[in-house]
Amino acid sequence: MVWVPLSPTSSDLRAPLRAPSTTTMSLEWLMDWSWSLDGLRDFIATGIQSFRDCDATALVAVACLLVLFVWYCYHVGREQPRAYATVNALMQSAEANGVQNGFVYCQSPECVRCSHHDGLNQKLYHNLQEYAKRYSWSGMGRIHKGIREQGRYLNSRPSIQKPEVFFLPDLPTTPYFSRDTQKHDVELLERNFQTILCEFETLYKAFSNCSLPQGWKMNSTPSGEWFTFYLVNQGMCVPRNCRRCPRTYRLLGSLRTCIGNNVFGNACISVLSPGTVIAEHYGPTNIRIRCHLGLKTPSNCELVVGGEPQCWAEGRCLLFDDSFLHTAFHEGAPEEGPRVVFMVDLWHPNVAAAERQALDFIFAPGR
Repeated sequence: MVWVPLSPTSSDLRAPLRAPSTTTMSLEWLMDWSWSLDGLRDFIATGIQSFRDCDATALVAVACLLVLFVWYCYHVGREQPRAYATVNALMQSAEANGVQNGFVYCQSPECVRCSHHDGLNQKLYHNLQEYAKRYSWSGMGRIHKGIREQGRYLNSRPSIQKPEVFFLPDLPTTPYFSRDTQKHDVELLERNFQTILCEFETLYKAFSNCSLPQGWKMNSTPSGEWFTFYLVNQGMCVPRNCRRCPRTYRLLGSLRTCIGNNVFGNACISVLSPGTVIAEHYGPTNIRIRCHLGLKTPSNCELVVGGEPQCWAEGRCLLFDDSFLHTAFHEGAPEEGPRVVFMVDLWHPNVAAAERQALDFIFAPGR
């Protein structure tokens, strides 16, 4: 209920001042109140009539748009945040830190990924303290425990699983993981199999003109040839390579569990020529699982992790923990061509969101 006083007229202003009676004030107030209600009633009636005059099709369209907007807000709100950097940010970071022939070479003697020295644990603990000051110690118990007793964990691990840099305790241990472990990312990669394959085939044509085209890296092997083409190497984008595979690189940004912001994150195309054997080795950590999407999978090619052999399949993902002792080989005939997989590192499913954020901070490239 709103009472709006009437503006005084000029005659009222010239009239002598008199003390108004209670009866007069009550009548004026009731008249004003009645006028306010009449105006409100007319306004509501006009709104209802305007609504009735609207076209039914337009109303249905507006209702549908409103429902879609509510669904979109719910869908975005329930998704876990992805700490994956933008394309431009990663490219700028890589160019600032130096890239040679498509492979990132560490320029810091203090890099936790590349250095093995007695002060590593102290450096990791310092990084954890810095993280806790900025954010929180909440949920950091397992990381704190791992850093505090890292030497004991690495030295006492059975020979089947010995990560070279960092071991996070109390994670389930298995050489291979089910496809359902990271279902969203596995299905997304498999749906885009043809896109990744087409970009690889365009890249691979350059091998007919020279032994090692720009952007490719040759890795040391006991026999044969093993080539890799990195899009992300140790948490850093390789700008020139990403520009040559734009659709594949954009796809990485759509993965929910891709490790893109610390030194344990990689994404590359891996090629084994016939007759190649990769020597047995351990990965750097158990906080990740490695995903191989088969692009070209000739016969007599195998991946052996923790003593268990598996075969790749074209258009299908194979998930494994590379902190286990593992090897790969291609014993197919030369005419069958190379074995090719698209490799990307994903978070171990049992590493919590708070731990992922802290590990990104502790193992940030160049830290």
